[in-house]
Amino acid sequence: MAIDKENASVWATAWEMAAFSFRYPNRETAEAVVSGEWTAAAVEIVEALGGKLPEGFGQLPVMEEAQDAPQESDAIVDTFLHTIRAEATRLFVGAPTPACSPYEGVWRAADDGVQPLLFVNPHSMEVERFCKACGLGRPEGTNEPLDHVATECELMQFLAALAAGAALPEESGITVDQLPDGSPEAAYDQFLISHVDIWMPRFADKVMEEARVPFYGAAAEYLKVILSLAK
Repeated sequence: MAIDKENASVWATAWEMAAFSFRYPNRETAEAVVSGEWTAAAVEIVEALGGKLPEGFGQLPVMEEAQDAPQESDAIVDTFLHTIRAEATRLFVGAPTPACSPYEGVWRAADDGVQPLLFVNPHSMEVERFCKACGLGRPEGTNEPLDHVATECELMQFLAALAAGAALPEESGITVDQLPDGSPEAAYDQFLISHVDIWMPRFADKVMEEARVPFYGAAAEYLKVILSLAK
């Protein structure tokens, strides 16, 4: 689905949701999932894009992870947050390796048959150069490679928001016509084709295969659907 001013704001929301789902979880994540807001938003976004999530997606059994907690809502959220943090660590951080790496460079290194090195592999460096060309850099005080799945989704959100008419931040130091390929729409398409489409569908499949907590299986299903609609 080509991005244009008509649908760009919906796409910005779709990518924002994907980024939210794959950042390291915090209390906001747990509250959104336990309350049902996360599921409702996922369904609404996909329908607005003309797609459909699998049957039963709306009945995410999050309470299974919290069934041993007292029935007070705060205790349920706390229990669920502990559960999804442990699962996020197993899936995406791992010891010594994650069950499913969240970094494009690791996936692309495997494709190239070479040892993955965070930050200094050519694909991660391409993502960093692309972000800089869009006036974006690594957030102050962080040391996370920019080819993390959530960060790449945030970049897609940013470009979609620009396509919808949002203004570039003044601190970026660039104008819209200085974006890669000269426009938000063109930059969006370039990053989608050159990076996102190459590895994220496989990442989503791997998360669905490995997830032991239903939330992450559902998050991966959501990501897979919006990726298919973005083509």
